[in-house]
Amino acid sequence: MIAPCHFGLESVLKKEIIDLGYDITRVEDGRVTFFGDEEAVCRANIFLRSAERILIQVGVFHAETFEELFQGTRALAWEDYIPADGKFWVAKAASVKSKLFSPSDIQSIMKKAMVERLKGTYHTSWFAEDGESFPVRVFLMKDEVTVGLDTTGDSLHKRGYRKLVAKAPIAENLAAGLILLTPWSGNRILVDPFCGSGTIPIEAAMMAVGMAPGMKRGFTARQWPHVVGQELWEDTLEEAQEQIDWDVDTDIQGYDIDDKMVSIARENARLAGVEGKIHFQRRPVAELSHPKKYGFLITNPPYGERLEEKEALAGLYSDLGERFRALDSWSMYVISAYENAQRDIGRKADKNRKIYNGMMKTYFYQYMGPKPPRRSGPK
Repeated sequence: MIAPCHFGLESVLKKEIIDLGYDITRVEDGRVTFFGDEEAVCRANIFLRSAERILIQVGVFHAETFEELFQGTRALAWEDYIPADGKFWVAKAASVKSKLFSPSDIQSIMKKAMVERLKGTYHTSWFAEDGESFPVRVFLMKDEVTVGLDTTGDSLHKRGYRKLVAKAPIAENLAAGLILLTPWSGNRILVDPFCGSGTIPIEAAMMAVGMAPGMKRGFTARQWPHVVGQELWEDTLEEAQEQIDWDVDTDIQGYDIDDKMVSIARENARLAGVEGKIHFQRRPVAELSHPKKYGFLITNPPYGERLEEKEALAGLYSDLGERFRALDSWSMYVISAYENAQRDIGRKADKNRKIYNGMMKTYFYQYMGPKPPRRSGPK
């Protein structure tokens, strides 16, 4: 199975997959490959927080010409997955450092090869394609063709709770991946001073209570009973339900300067089912404070994509740095494409990691605070 992810989050996704109990076979830029059975299709889709989607690897072969691509695709056992009335197409083709690089040509040649293969299996010369959907995705890297059947459908970042968004929202799986890159856990304080539509606090609250991210959405493979039985989906949803603990005490807060965004964040938290675990309020970053120690700031501030924002950025990041310095013993994690982020915060990050937010290169600046003292238990 193949799980694509944001570039820079491969280590997070690898750990998530191992924690689910599956063996990793390969880690590459933007994707992790692992061994899994039919149940893994359900569990990976429902439980993985940082993945983009889950593909069943149909095959891998070498192709430097379109003829080799055609023959390699035709040699794959498509009949194991696609029924006679199935709707099938190559939804996406990506090529890096390969002789074949035109996505549209790759897509049309592979579709022809799939038709040729299935004609022989189903003894027909024409397919109505009026049944369930079987989208295919293909990656070419140095002339190695990896073919995957998409079990997910809409990207896994679409959890089903975010009906309303900010101007420049952060994807849910990226927000979750960033939180997983920090030492934060559900019993620690988390504040997002630029919360927008609430994605970072909502993902944190879902982690705190143990809510699986894919519980409230559908998947393409739910309509493939011949590949993954319905009882496996039901069992996995039951497993997810059993893992939720509503008794967890949380201190998760989201601030934004815009009243409308605060209302949107509250509504998204309600739709996610975690509104009681987050406190949202209108508050500018210059008024950021918290009475307790050892908390975390995890945030996605404006990058200055719009000209009118750019002029205000230096002051915004300077305020963030000043308020962070006033928070005794806190840690701060900031994702930004703003090139002067560290200068204006007033301190070089202890670590930074390059992460692609879509096609935009961003850096995840990590300012590590001290660890809290260990609580001494009863003697």
